Amino acid sequence: MHDEFIEVDPAGAVATEAMGHYVAELDALFPSGFDPGTPAPLEVVTVALRDGRPVACGGLQRIAPGVDEVKRMWVDGSCRGTGLGGRLLRHLETLAAERGSTAVRLDTNGGLTAAIAMYDKAGYRRVERYNNNPYAELFFEKTLS
Repeated sequence: MHDEFIEVDPAGAVATEAMGHYVAELDALFPSGFDPGTPAPLEVVTVALRDGRPVACGGLQRIAPGVDEVKRMWVDGSCRGTGLGGRLLRHLETLAAERGSTAVRLDTNGGLTAAIAMYDKAGYRRVERYNNNPYAELFFEKTLS
């Protein structure tokens, strides 16, 4: 099954619900919990819906001229292993290119091994720390063609 991606209002109910799933999962996964504080609002939020509920999400935030950051990617556990995460990542890369970006960056926690494998497979290369996210341990960048 291929879920369709839709762009939603970053402050709207669908984005809020999807991001709530993201935060709850990380809070349960990280030994000391997860507190996102008050993150900067995303400029673009994409979700995949199944039966009217979000099963995946991710966003973009411009962090430098020509560079977007992929933020808050999440795929529901029932959809993992189906390629949905990779499709979402490619979709976000396409949106970043359409916004004029020539590169995308992202960060992740070292415990998220499936995500790290996905980023490696998608052609991301490791770079030096570029932000002060206290949960991030690995930093990646990909040049968009």
